[in-house]
Amino acid sequence: MPRRKEVEMALQSLRGFEDPTACLEQYETPAPLASDLLHLAWSHGDLEGRVLDMGCGTGVLGVGAALYNARVVGVDADAEALRTARSNAGAAGVSERTDWLRGDVSSLAVTGADTVVMNPPFGAQQSGADRPFLSAAERVAETAYTVHNQGSLGFVEAFVDGNVTDGFETRVTLPRRFGFHEEDEREIAVEVYRIEF
Repeated sequence: MPRRKEVEMALQSLRGFEDPTACLEQYETPAPLASDLLHLAWSHGDLEGRVLDMGCGTGVLGVGAALYNARVVGVDADAEALRTARSNAGAAGVSERTDWLRGDVSSLAVTGADTVVMNPPFGAQQSGADRPFLSAAERVAETAYTVHNQGSLGFVEAFVDGNVTDGFETRVTLPRRFGFHEEDEREIAVEVYRIEF
């Protein structure tokens, strides 16, 4: 198994969004956050089956899960992001363990995942944007790892029919991406939750 730091270094070299879309809240999942989330999943044995990276974007979480030898399906609505995810999987040497599908999580046709990994929109541009992701995860998997704004635990516990069994808080730095951003970068606190359905 790769070490957490090796996974983090591999993920740092991946390509990000070429032309991110504000309404989709397209930000890359930072490599340290992704490697910590995936290490937690690995420590619970949740990367041994079929992993679904929902709203996969450029594939950071999916590629990282494949580095742990998981069989990964990444789903995203953005065709350009999926092209980057495929390229990133190739660069990381995990193409044979990954599939990348275009689709909307609200009408997700993928079933039978053991684990979902996701960094859904936080709802900054569209209130409730994370809800379809949580609903889909509950529909298709036994376990999910999800990233949310600090202070979201009560909402997540009330929204899903499952139990938050583990998690951690960390800080991430978001670079200026869109015209409405007023700062060159902004640090925010986020929380990662492990949910058993």
